Amino acid sequence: MSVFAKASTSRSVRTLVTGVALIGVSALLLTGCSNDAATTPSDSTSPSADAADFKTVEAGDRDLTLKIGTILPQSGALAFLGPPEEAGVQLAINDINAAGLGLTVDAIFRDSGDTQTDTATVSVTDLLSQDVSAIVGAASSGVSKTVIDQITGAGVVQFSPANTSEDFTNYPDKDLYWRTAPSDLLQGEVLGNQIAADGHATLGMIILNDAYGTGLAASTKAAFEAAGGEVVAESLFNEGDSNFDAQISDVTAAAPDAIVLITFDQSKVIVPALTGSGFPGGKLYFVDGNLFDYSPDFAADTITGAKGTLPGLDTDGLGDFTARLLEVNPALTSFSYAAESYDTVVLLALAAYAANDTSGRSIADYLRQISGGTGDGVKVTDFAAGAAALANGDQIDYDGFSGPVTFDEHGDPTEATIGVYEYAADNTFSRIN
Repeated sequence: MSVFAKASTSRSVRTLVTGVALIGVSALLLTGCSNDAATTPSDSTSPSADAADFKTVEAGDRDLTLKIGTILPQSGALAFLGPPEEAGVQLAINDINAAGLGLTVDAIFRDSGDTQTDTATVSVTDLLSQDVSAIVGAASSGVSKTVIDQITGAGVVQFSPANTSEDFTNYPDKDLYWRTAPSDLLQGEVLGNQIAADGHATLGMIILNDAYGTGLAASTKAAFEAAGGEVVAESLFNEGDSNFDAQISDVTAAAPDAIVLITFDQSKVIVPALTGSGFPGGKLYFVDGNLFDYSPDFAADTITGAKGTLPGLDTDGLGDFTARLLEVNPALTSFSYAAESYDTVVLLALAAYAANDTSGRSIADYLRQISGGTGDGVKVTDFAAGAAALANGDQIDYDGFSGPVTFDEHGDPTEATIGVYEYAADNTFSRIN
């Protein structure tokens, strides 16, 4: 079975959706509206769609230079995500600058590393010294937690294309932290329901002990148990660990029907050890932090039938987007979070264009508006169309390659798509929903 989810995850309804489980259906609608879902009325805490909610957009030409930095993983446990994310950023910059509409983007690419290093702090310090208005990243929620105060305290926008920890929802960030990736409340709902729908009654979990891992584990467990399943074992490990024998023994001793791996690239060590112990590879489940091509790493047929989840639209349906990413970086083998990275840069540029100002504060003040989060603007799907409309003094509602982008009052997307993927005998994966 496949599960498709589009959801509104505004703070006023978060407590209502946790633990919801719908089995045997092709759609999981938590709340809110999407392009192919019925519209629900706004609640009392949601902003009105009245035009009065819009800030003024000054008509006329622009002459702006927007300087941004990136802290995306060039090293560490999430280094496999760095190339597609950086390619998405660069492609957006290319498109914005080629439009020739009065806004030029300059970017400085830096490494985020992971939580075992101080790389992100060093990179952020360097970027802030160069007066960037916004920093794209980090990919890891744990890494973002180490620098969010440093970035937002400087009045600079932090905009992550891949952070999914729910801890950022109510973080005191001066409204300067934004993300195009959905909270793990949604990914956990889909994953937990998928495992139950596949007929598994008991579940073991091997979990990275950080904000990402424990948050995603909690939401997956809630969904699975709400569907009638039982989580029989949970074993944590820390970033930097290289031996997982204890965790594997803890979980397999409980004889679960299936095991979820909520890890980063530690899965390359854990999976062979698990299957070598006799656990069927087809009963493993992966998440966005470790869903990648294992064909260079595992013997054929190691994880045939294993499944995993990944936020975002299927890149196969995005026309020439992936082809253009390959022009930026011909070595790409994964496109995870490339679309979210692309949209992050376009949203920053459109917000600066709307404000006619490239300061971090001004960009943040317009981000929700240009995403359509405060009412109905002219629907646009690329920078050129959005900038042209803004130059006419029009309001806009940007939707991009990552799907509908509509921010709530805390900088979280209110709509998201979670893909379910299955591994073939060659240890590559494809989307099944």
